[in-house]
Amino acid sequence: MMKQSYHPMLRFILLLFTTLGLAQDKPNIIFIMVDDMGYHDLGCYGSKTIRTPNIDRLAAEGLRFTDCYSGDTVCASARSTLMTGTHKGHTPVRGNSGGIPLFPGDITVAEVLKKAGYATGGFGKWGLGNQGKDGAAERQGFDRFFGYYNQWHAHTYYTHLFRNSEKVELDGRYTHHAIFDEAIRFLKEHHDKPFFLYCPWTPPHAAYEIPEDDPAWALYRDKPWDHAARVAAAMDSMMDRQVGEIMALLKAFKIDDNTIVFFTSDNGAAKRFEGVHDSCGVMQGHKRSLHEGGIRVPMIARWPGKIQAGKTSDFPWYFPDVMPTLAALAGVPGEVPELVDGISVLPTLLGQGKQASRDYLYWEFGNSRAVRDGRWKGLTKGGAFQLFDLRQDRAERNDLSAKYPEIAERLQGYTQAAHVDPRSQKDDGKYTGKAARPKKPKKAKKTS
Repeated sequence: MMKQSYHPMLRFILLLFTTLGLAQDKPNIIFIMVDDMGYHDLGCYGSKTIRTPNIDRLAAEGLRFTDCYSGDTVCASARSTLMTGTHKGHTPVRGNSGGIPLFPGDITVAEVLKKAGYATGGFGKWGLGNQGKDGAAERQGFDRFFGYYNQWHAHTYYTHLFRNSEKVELDGRYTHHAIFDEAIRFLKEHHDKPFFLYCPWTPPHAAYEIPEDDPAWALYRDKPWDHAARVAAAMDSMMDRQVGEIMALLKAFKIDDNTIVFFTSDNGAAKRFEGVHDSCGVMQGHKRSLHEGGIRVPMIARWPGKIQAGKTSDFPWYFPDVMPTLAALAGVPGEVPELVDGISVLPTLLGQGKQASRDYLYWEFGNSRAVRDGRWKGLTKGGAFQLFDLRQDRAERNDLSAKYPEIAERLQGYTQAAHVDPRSQKDDGKYTGKAARPKKPKKAKKTS
């Protein structure tokens, strides 16, 4: 992926969005991506156990997607597809070891938005380069990044963090609270000009830890569930409260109507929590699987006056589409590198214009390959190729490859064409940091 190459067709798209008035009136962009939240862990996606009224309100006031996907089923590579607009067969960071960086020539969403004059801030877990090294967020277009650079460091909520690669001691404070406060500070400092607020928040990723005095813990402390199920629910409700605080701040600054807010998860649920939250519903698999439970994620987009409220869409899209979409929002589609795999879904978001199409969506993980083309999903697993009709079989129980051999052959061909061997990559290794002793939530009382 080279910085100097651009899609010729994107020039026409720029003219289109200029006509729509988007190039002159750049919206603020808030992209919230939580970590390991299951598809069914929000009330608006069917949860009966986890309270998420603020995120549910986002859906009621915006557009809820039923068929949106991560770019991968694990942390680092999913973030790579999001930041670079390339699918798993092409994306720069494909391993999940923690220390594989983007290279300086890799263009990120933040770099594209900087071309449009946006202030750029990231707050949470980066996963694409260790602090002070190649791939660090502030070397890839972010004016400010605060949080974890290496995903292994993010396995605890009681440790130090980094601000633009400079170590920040928290003296035992819960890391996510500090990350949220920094995100709010950025919003307050930049509310009067176009900004990109990227919130790759770590909860509900394990370790399952939350302060005893967080109001969200009180909602679930005495539930008759195991510890992980109670804390995961509390983490989700904690973030829901913080989403509400962000939305209230947008209204206070009178920028609510000129701010588009996205909410999603970086991959499927780490735990299915069967019989409690049923985080993956009928879908097979969870994190580290290319079945729907591992890659299908919630996605909500809200923009008052631009995105029609209370609607749902089954248009299939995924993380590689984020860069082209945000570039179109910012009026700089011509800054998107030519060799991206994503398409802009802005016509679907706005309900205007003709939505571009594509042949397929693609994923790979280990020896498994997956591809979606419209209603059809192909999955290579254990050396066998299976074909599923997702409109009729979201659970992926009925292999139709023998019934529709031509469709199976076409999709299997996609899985072979989409993969390009990765370039040689260095690995700066894990970074775990030194954790302070956490204040663990008390165990739930036994119920008779």
